This record gives sequence, structure tokens and C-alpha cells, in this order.
Amino acid sequence: MQLKKMLADVSYEVLQGTLNRDVVDIAYDSRKVVRDGMFVAIEGTVQDGHAYIGKAVEAGACVIVAEKAVEVENKEVTVVRVENGREALSLMSAAFFDYPARKMVTVGITGTKGKSTTEHMVREIIEKSGKTCGIIGTVGAFMNGRTVVTEHTTPESYELQKLFAMMVDEGCEYMVMEVSSQGIKMDRVAGIEFDFGVFTNISPDHIGPGEHENFEEYLACKSELFRRCKTGIINRDDEHYKDIVEGATCDIITFGTTQEVDLMAGNIRHVTNGGDLSMEFTASGLLDGEIIVGIPGRFNIMNALCAVCTGVTLGMPEEAILHALEHVKVRGRMEAMPVSDDFSVLIDFAHNGISTESVLSVLREYRPHRIISIFGCGGNRSKVRRYEMGEVIGRMSEFAVITSDNPRREDVLDIIEDIKVGMAKSDGKYVVIPDREEAVAYALSHAEKGDMIVLLGKGHEEYQEIDGVKHHYSEREAVVKGMKKVFDKDFSFLL
Repeated sequence: MQLKKMLADVSYEVLQGTLNRDVVDIAYDSRKVVRDGMFVAIEGTVQDGHAYIGKAVEAGACVIVAEKAVEVENKEVTVVRVENGREALSLMSAAFFDYPARKMVTVGITGTKGKSTTEHMVREIIEKSGKTCGIIGTVGAFMNGRTVVTEHTTPESYELQKLFAMMVDEGCEYMVMEVSSQGIKMDRVAGIEFDFGVFTNISPDHIGPGEHENFEEYLACKSELFRRCKTGIINRDDEHYKDIVEGATCDIITFGTTQEVDLMAGNIRHVTNGGDLSMEFTASGLLDGEIIVGIPGRFNIMNALCAVCTGVTLGMPEEAILHALEHVKVRGRMEAMPVSDDFSVLIDFAHNGISTESVLSVLREYRPHRIISIFGCGGNRSKVRRYEMGEVIGRMSEFAVITSDNPRREDVLDIIEDIKVGMAKSDGKYVVIPDREEAVAYALSHAEKGDMIVLLGKGHEEYQEIDGVKHHYSEREAVVKGMKKVFDKDFSFLL
């Protein structure tokens, strides 16, 4: 594409060279530069891309976009200066791929919890309505049966626009994505006007070095989505509702269970069928009817209500909306593994004190005989998280199996010692089994009728990071192997 067209929405200054040249690709990593491509130098929190301009030129870059006044010895190379490299990268990437987001109905979902689950629920409603929908989020990107692994909840803008273009090529009419606070802060969604913005909830998270300075900044990033969309679909029950809608430039539609809203959920029921758990509620307002949700937990009522409200606002058929969520499953989000009628096995991504307490509170509502929690904590992360998870699980589980999560470059036994500090604040009973597969098999072998076994922390992830290396590991595979080892039953069809 001609450079001048790529810069159409960008404020820039030409330091050298011509704009009348074609660019074959864009890179913000000098190792990915191709001949006659563009390199965007960004000053990051860890590395400064300007230090790699020379390598980019050596690799054949014909255009350098920089945030600083740089000189390039090769005068054949065009050098353009911009104020914000990340924003420019987003705007140029959209132009390079011919503005693919404008060719679909776009839904952006933000919030602390529930983004992934709500995203999958919305897709289920859209597809049950006979439409084609692509999604992008924590568990990857999916379109028309195709899966693409993503590094971030909200990918970097170039990858994001490339995914949009792939969705258009695959015939997607709708696109639903998770919009993280970092995605907004780091300008990964700069220049995108979503047709619909969705807010699930907010609580303190992602605050610290390399993320957000404080809760106020975190909140401000979340609320920014509602100045970048045409219609906002917002949880009226959330205590920060007024902060989220303050300064919003979109139309507002609300959902909830306790306030005067456009769509309300009432008559909420917990349903147990053998080892399977689900929820039911009555919707009223924009849509009236009974809805069954195939995922347990009151917070999934809010996720479902959010998805239903979105489906109605999108104009999906009422019949599809009422029945779309009965069998919905989200990998690693209160995901049931139906391996026994005597006990339940669930997998969840909860990896901090708040989310863990939320999950265990949900299971308590089903009045289990016992809750058995299998968990560890990530290495090279805050020790406070280990103390909090240990204390919460010790207090809310009848029994725990402490094991490995992603130890990264720490010794897993050191991490476990920190977890035990939290466990000591409760009367919780536990065993330590560092090998996670063995830990799962142990819990299965000690399950009693009416127990709920919950695997916490890994969720959808397909690896364990040990000594800086990612090794294949799957919670689902661990459960299947454990059932084979303990009961000699084959559940490989669940994988």
C-alpha cells in the first residue's frame, strides 16, 4: 500500500525521503521486518524500539516511523516522525488492511471479570441466529471454525487489524472482542469506533508496575470505551456505574438485577443434574422469558444477562436469544468435566484471591458434600496473591491439594511455602503434591459422593512455564488421565 494512504489518519512530520512509495508490511519488532516494509519504533516500558532502527534498515525496511527525531544514514529510506508511535501503528494498520472493522458489526466487551464468558455467550446468540461471528480474547481468536493463538487479551494493533481482515475474508458479519484496560491504555484499539461497547463489572485489579498506577487510572481506561462506541450496554448494578458512564458519548442501555434497568433478571435458580451444574432466571424488559444458562454461578447470571441484553440490542431473533445459552461452555471458565454422576469436576482460570473467593462462593450455593480445591500460584509474581489464595481456599474448601501452576523461574517448593503462610490463617486441611497431574489424580481418587473438585488457576492454558520454558499441560487432559488411572475409565472424547 502507498505510504501516503497509510498515513491518512495520522499527524506526522517527514524527516527525510518521499511518501510516494509502496509498503509491503508493517513491523514494530525489528526481527520481523521484511524488505520494503515499515518499521515503527516505539519507546516501551522495557525496551526502546529506536535502538533497533539500524537493524530494521539492514533487514530492508524502506520506511521508519519514529517518535524521536532520528537520522538514518541511508537516504533512500523514508523517515516519518509521529508523536505517539502506538497510536500511529494502530491507525496505519487499519489503513493497511483496508479498515476491516468497518466491514463488520463490532462489539467490544470490557470489565474486570466475565469478559471471556460474556464474549462466548454473545457469539452463541449470534450464531444461533444464523449469522457468522468471529471473536478475539483471552482464550484466542476464533472465526468460522478456525483458531488463532493470541498473546494478549487484546492483541497489539497490527495483529488485531490482521485478525479483523481474516474475519472479513472468512465471511464474518459480526466481531466480538475483549477490550482490556491495557488494550485501551496502550492504544491497541486506537481509531476503532465500536458499534456496541459492553461493560460487565469493575474491581481493583491489574494495578502495579507495568500495568496501572492506581484504581482511578484503571477505571478511566475502562470508561474510555464508552467514548469510542455508538451504543453502550452497561451493568447498572455495579457500584462504579456512574463513573463508567460519566463522559460517555454513546447511547446507554442498562441491565441488572437490583436497579431500574432496560433488562432485568429475576427468579434466579441453581440447578443440579447429577454432576452437571447450571442456572436459570426470568428475563423481563427488553425481552420477556425463561433462560437456562449452562454454566453455574450467580455471576454467570450477570454474564448471561449482559449477553442477552447485547443480543436484543443487536436485533437477534427472540427465539434464538431465549435458547442459545442452555448448552454454552467456555473453556477454563467454570468449565464442567462430566466424568461422574457422583461428584463434579470443574476447571476455572481464577488465579487471585478475589476471583477464587467468587468461584468457591458459587460452588457453596449448590450445597456440596465437600469442595476439594487443586491450585498453585504463578512464579515471579506478587507474594501477596499467594497468601490471599491460600487463606481463601483454606477458609472456603474442606480440602486442598497444593501443587504447581506456572512457577516460571522460581522453585515451586518456595511458592508452595508462601501459599502455606496463607493456609495457616485458616483451619484448612491440605496436602502438597508438586506435580499437577499427580495432584489431579489424587483428588479424583479421594472424591466422595456429592463432592465438587475444582481445578483453579490454569483454566484454558495449554502449558506450564517452568524455568522460563513452556511445557505442554492441559487441565482437561490431566482429568482424563486421572480418571483412567484411578477408575480405568476412558473420557478422551471430552478433549
